[in-house]
Amino acid sequence: MRIGAMGDVLHAMPAVEALRQRHPGCFIGWAIDPQWSDLLQIAGDIDDLSQIVGRHETRAMVDRWYSVNTGAWKRRPLAWGTLGEINVLRRLLKSERFDVCVDMQGAVKSAVVGRMARAKVFAGLAKPRERIAKWWYKRRVAVTSEHVVEQGCELLGAAVGEELKPAAVRLPINEACELWADEELGKESFCLIAPSAGWGAKVWPAERYGAVAAGLGRGGIRTIVSAPAGGDPAAERVVAAGEGHARVVRCSVGRLIAMTRRAGVVIGGDTGPLHLGAALGRPVVGIYGPTSPLRNGPYGTRSRILRDAESVTSHKRVSETEPGMLRISVEDVVAAAKELLG
Repeated sequence: MRIGAMGDVLHAMPAVEALRQRHPGCFIGWAIDPQWSDLLQIAGDIDDLSQIVGRHETRAMVDRWYSVNTGAWKRRPLAWGTLGEINVLRRLLKSERFDVCVDMQGAVKSAVVGRMARAKVFAGLAKPRERIAKWWYKRRVAVTSEHVVEQGCELLGAAVGEELKPAAVRLPINEACELWADEELGKESFCLIAPSAGWGAKVWPAERYGAVAAGLGRGGIRTIVSAPAGGDPAAERVVAAGEGHARVVRCSVGRLIAMTRRAGVVIGGDTGPLHLGAALGRPVVGIYGPTSPLRNGPYGTRSRILRDAESVTSHKRVSETEPGMLRISVEDVVAAAKELLG
């Protein structure tokens, strides 16, 4: 169980895929924020997937997903609708009679949801992201790995009593989204820039991303700037600074998956779209500051990580860009992208 955000979900998937490959016949459910459900390969879609990729897949990664709409619940916590949705979720999770439930997010909200399942084993990290979350767990697992992907394998493996190693992730292939991407993007290679991040300290200035787009554009490389369907002011600022070499594409998560599959290189900070690029095997340039790439860096793909030697690891949700990130130059990012593009 990993409710959100995008990067969190993607980091948990190699462990779940490893479990699926080890036990293709077991039932796997995933509690998730509905906005990220397009990331999950769900049973029922597997026949279409097999036709598209031209090979037989034995089992989807997840049999069923459960909507945990915490964003809406926070906005109206005492509304009858919210209480009703939470009650339905509680009854549904309990009715599944799970043998094992694992909180792979380590937050209070995920711990509370996990406890609703009333599983025989409810496991979580001995030192979760939010320390109070551990009091909901029946089993607390101490991990020794540094990267969060490998920590997920340790945690899930301990919960089921087996050793798990990160497995290659299979992301859904939606035929409609693939056709959209073909029409929207054409066949020419492009750089995909993801300018936003979970909080301000991880955000490299949009104007610098625009300068990167301009630098690549002068070398004949076009840039697409990703933005959610509702828009993103940072993406617009990238385009404004891009000297005509960048454009914004607003899209759903499903379309973002299809678009990222076609990218020659993905550039961004420690953010969901960067980790999506890594999960899809695309080359990535990671611009890091307050978060450590040893723990949160792109996993399982060719990458160039840029981080100033004086950057200090901190997860404080401050709004100002971490000072070390500002010492990463446009020229450094352009050079890294060109190196990966070959």
